[in-house]
Amino acid sequence: MDIQELAALLRQNGVVGAGGAGFPTYAKLDARAQTIILNCAECEPLLKLHRQLLEFHADEIVAAFSLIRETLGAADAVIGIKCAYKKTIAALEGVLPRYQGIRLKLLDEIYPAGDEVVLIYEVTGKVVRPGGLPIECGVCVFNVETCYNLSRAIDHGEPVVDKLVSVVAEVAHPVTLRMPIGASLEDAVRLAGGATTEDPVYLVGGPMMGTIRPGKTPITKTTNAILVLPHDHYLAERRRAGTGTMLKRAAASCCQCTMCTDLCPRYLLGHPIQPHLFMRAATCKDIQDPGIFIDTLFCSSCGLCELYSCFQGLSPRTLITEYKNKLRAEGIKPPSVTAGPVVSARRMRKAPEERLMARLDLLRYDVSAPLQDECVFVKSVRIPLRQHIGAPAVACVKKGDLVRRGQMIAEPAKGLSAAVHASVTGKVREVTATEIVIDATGDKV
Repeated sequence: MDIQELAALLRQNGVVGAGGAGFPTYAKLDARAQTIILNCAECEPLLKLHRQLLEFHADEIVAAFSLIRETLGAADAVIGIKCAYKKTIAALEGVLPRYQGIRLKLLDEIYPAGDEVVLIYEVTGKVVRPGGLPIECGVCVFNVETCYNLSRAIDHGEPVVDKLVSVVAEVAHPVTLRMPIGASLEDAVRLAGGATTEDPVYLVGGPMMGTIRPGKTPITKTTNAILVLPHDHYLAERRRAGTGTMLKRAAASCCQCTMCTDLCPRYLLGHPIQPHLFMRAATCKDIQDPGIFIDTLFCSSCGLCELYSCFQGLSPRTLITEYKNKLRAEGIKPPSVTAGPVVSARRMRKAPEERLMARLDLLRYDVSAPLQDECVFVKSVRIPLRQHIGAPAVACVKKGDLVRRGQMIAEPAKGLSAAVHASVTGKVREVTATEIVIDATGDKV
């Protein structure tokens, strides 16, 4: 299979990055890749789906990863996995002898090990240019679930119609579920035995980078986790704070200790982001050096600065994100810069994940969440047309149409885009500019 054939297969089957922003996977295929990396670092605390999926489907996933390597002609293929994932490592060691040229790289149990830029440095020693793409240094990174979705497309002709989601914290039965895309957060929580706290908060995506969402929010191709938290949990209260209040607190309390910068994963790799300088300039309304604000575009939004580093409980990440969004809205892009030297003390400044969870009052939730690999049934789904970076898919069905699970219901748009498929068999109730609603028939997916 050549690159064009593989790209077409990925695009038509709606395969995108199964986490983060959902970058269409076909657009990552590039013959310049010298190294490809399978990311099993499980970036966010409490997430378990990637290690579980790779443990139970090691052969299929490694086969798909090997196909990518052969298609791109990459000289090196590495599976980056945390050393703590012993069962998954054992499963990989059982299948890797059948695949030449693929090796394991064991990673420390630190946050954010799954960040693409951090992972690439840990595996290859290469630093991705600030604001640049991994392919510029000859590297492509693929998500575990993304490779599993490729395997299903190749072996069974199945498009992406469901998503693994870890449902954890204040639920009766913490679990990793295979949910139809378009099912609601409430559906997933109900299937995990329901919330065990009154007035629960749904933190979607993970404790560090996730956002609070209403229960009716649909699950998409990038939904990795739902943390059900008490309304008064530390993380819930931090997410609800307004940026105006955050600025006032920073103006009153920020002592310029530089801890936010000293522990910043991107700064430690030589990227020009220094949160403490931003906090000083933003709170003092000091615009003498506009570069301080422009450099916010190099922030990865990992949240370490405000949820781990700052002993004053201030919010550099949230404030930086607001400035980043305003700059982007004005069409301002990151300047072309090169990375400085990697900070010599970087090895001593990594954030241990267990200590991070203790700081965030999450250790009590770090329990088993067994994988249920069979897709569950829900009565209806609301499937967004934009589940990926780029242009949203274009609906190709209409109200009243009968559709079957796996049928394409939205075609890729021109440019960067990916197809969307029905996640249940049923009748189209509604088609809007942003979503397609399907009522399921029968009691199976």
